[in-house]
Amino acid sequence: MEQLHALARACGVAREWTDVEGRRQSVADAALEAVLAALGHEVGSARQIARSLAVVAERADRLPPMLVGDCGASVTLPSAAVRAEATGEDGVTRPLAVEGARLTLPDAPGYYDLALDGRTARLAVAPPRCPLPDAAARRPWGVSLQIPALRGARPSPFGSFGELAEAARAFGAAGADALAINPVHALFPGHGEGYSPYSPSSRLFLNGALADPALVGLPPLAGEDSGPLINWPAALPQRLVQLRAVFAALPPARRAEIAAADDAMLRRHALFDALDCHFRAATGAHGWQDWPAAFHDPAGEAATRFAAENAGEVAFHLFVQWLAREGLAASQTTAKEVGMAIGLIGDLAVGVDPSGSDAWSLRHAMLDGLTIGAPPDPLAPLGQNWSITGFSPQGLRASGYEPWIAMIRAGLAAGGGLRIDHAFGLARLWVIPQGGATADGAYLSYPFEDLIRLATLEAHLSGGLVIAEDLGTAPHGFTHAVTQRQMLGMRVLWFERAADHGFIGADDYEPLSAAMSGTHDIPTLAGWWRGRDLDWADALCRLPEGMTRAEADAIRDWDRGLLWSTLNHSNGEVLGPRPAPDDPAPVVDAAIAHIAHTPSAIALVSLEDMLGEEEQPNLPGTITEHPNWRRRLDAPISAVFDDERVTRRCAILTRSPQQGDDRAR
Repeated sequence: MEQLHALARACGVAREWTDVEGRRQSVADAALEAVLAALGHEVGSARQIARSLAVVAERADRLPPMLVGDCGASVTLPSAAVRAEATGEDGVTRPLAVEGARLTLPDAPGYYDLALDGRTARLAVAPPRCPLPDAAARRPWGVSLQIPALRGARPSPFGSFGELAEAARAFGAAGADALAINPVHALFPGHGEGYSPYSPSSRLFLNGALADPALVGLPPLAGEDSGPLINWPAALPQRLVQLRAVFAALPPARRAEIAAADDAMLRRHALFDALDCHFRAATGAHGWQDWPAAFHDPAGEAATRFAAENAGEVAFHLFVQWLAREGLAASQTTAKEVGMAIGLIGDLAVGVDPSGSDAWSLRHAMLDGLTIGAPPDPLAPLGQNWSITGFSPQGLRASGYEPWIAMIRAGLAAGGGLRIDHAFGLARLWVIPQGGATADGAYLSYPFEDLIRLATLEAHLSGGLVIAEDLGTAPHGFTHAVTQRQMLGMRVLWFERAADHGFIGADDYEPLSAAMSGTHDIPTLAGWWRGRDLDWADALCRLPEGMTRAEADAIRDWDRGLLWSTLNHSNGEVLGPRPAPDDPAPVVDAAIAHIAHTPSAIALVSLEDMLGEEEQPNLPGTITEHPNWRRRLDAPISAVFDDERVTRRCAILTRSPQQGDDRAR
């Protein structure tokens, strides 16, 4: 199997990996074959493997569609060259130094057209670092929130960009500099069951259900308030009906103007949504794999004919995207107008639904027949299959990284920053052959340096900061690379432990980080203190194997003591005796003060923690057992500051000491 192993190395499929306990694990040859076959390589015989190796080698000898490097640095070309010049987006052509196969890049960051001895390629030149908030100003703080959970001035079944604008206005007035929002990627229009923001149809476009016509001067949507939980199966189809009515009421000239969008990828996405609605209504299809085969090709005759015959339907979906884009931009404008230094920080999901728009429109750049997940570990002995897919490493290279650039640009377009979910995926992803066991997957390497350079360049062009979610065991070299690029890691209170398992002090947080009270996937401050997460674990039989509830409670009580000991001295103040488990408010205040006093580049506190909520938005590993992504706030945004606890916690964050001079450069 030496040839098979050589092919795996050449394609970035790891034969070995290290688990969370530090043990070396091996990938079976059968699993390697399945992954390599899904990547498009012939592996059925020694002759086929040899042929696949030759194809990979030949590809490496060609000039790629895009070269990526750093300002003023050099890159290695596939072969020697004599003459090189680059034309920037300013139209100026510059000669470049080339010695043999070494090409020296321009000193200025940006995109260039490269001419190389009659050959052409695109050139991306990255600056050294991503932007950071102004170090001379007060250290910024923000609130992380789930948009659908918001309630606004008007009744609604779930929160939209209108409620987001209200939240920006309210928290901006209270001194906040940022709102970190959930992913707003496009879902399947009107499909009431597919509402997870982390399983989108497309990461290039927006969730039209979050659009608010009132933000662009159109009549507001009518609706009734939901109860404590969102009824997505009823609310999403109803929202689609309402948006159709808004579109129908537009003057014909306005509809035609919006439908004249000349963005080819946008038009293809609108066509996907039109087809999805058509076949879902006609046959119950979920995604393009359930459509007739003739429609599997976005550029094929059947899809082209459908677009022509259903131009009005395609125009409607173009309108929805326009409405969402304008609404999100209006929310950012509101944030900046009320004084937020950063505004919206978007969230980039790690993958997409294999049956969605990206997988249909960008098949050349996507993994086909592979899903993404996590390998087995003590908490998930069978591993995790997230039932999503992502870009193919070779597909990205072959496309000149255009889908990646478009995705990062879309994430940064309307805001002041972007959080990259599971940023380890920029270096490697655990991929699982469709229909196979999660344990039969393997790690697939990605062009990490190119991807972070491109993310750095796009952040530079937009002026937005980048947060790289780095919770867990980092791939080799990951932490150093992202730190050098001035991407902020995530330092979440619960995971910042010392060697003795106690919580570290505020001063020990890393300057190049986002200090956070929590995430959507873990218990809230009040919920953890009360043991609400243990209630759920006990009810769902998810306590660690062999552990009783009494034992879990005893461990939690010990941890309460460790946390309170740290918080009691975090800010040079003595807080007094530890509060009882049913008295979380003083703990929430102290934890927020702890986050506020870190030297981190930004402090982020969840809206649930600002309100002292006990329930978390999402419980990983559950689908119907827990009301994931369904919870709503009890009160509208306008009434949030009637709660003196919220006012007090905003004041704690606003009064945090100056941190700018302490940041790493």
